[in-house]
Amino acid sequence: MATIRRQVQIARSASDVWAVVGDPAALARWFPGVVDAQVDGTTRVITTASGIPMPEEIVTNDPLQRRFQYRITAPIVRDHLGTIDVFDLADGTSLVSYATDCTPDALALIIGGACGNALHELARQLESVGEESEG
Repeated sequence: MATIRRQVQIARSASDVWAVVGDPAALARWFPGVVDAQVDGTTRVITTASGIPMPEEIVTNDPLQRRFQYRITAPIVRDHLGTIDVFDLADGTSLVSYATDCTPDALALIIGGACGNALHELARQLESVGEESEG
């Protein structure tokens, strides 16, 4: 099993970041290549830009720890756990970590790359909203 972790510091409070990350239906707004996310209980089905549905199981959605975990349950993935943690840096900024544990290993690299891009898009969106409200 391969593990890939990406992280980004965002110039927004942990509460602001968690409001987006902790909403499983909001994924399509900040994860490039995902065009829809439908949630029914602990099941989320994301739809990729190429139209492929990817079923997932929501494992953890903990607002106190600001941790969101999910498993991709599509047949192409043997084993998967995605973990997003939002850490309060106590200076009005946050550190967001996105880890992927996955088999097959090669798929972890693909998912990890996409997660890194998603974190940068999340930061871009949240920081631009902060700039708009200041200006």
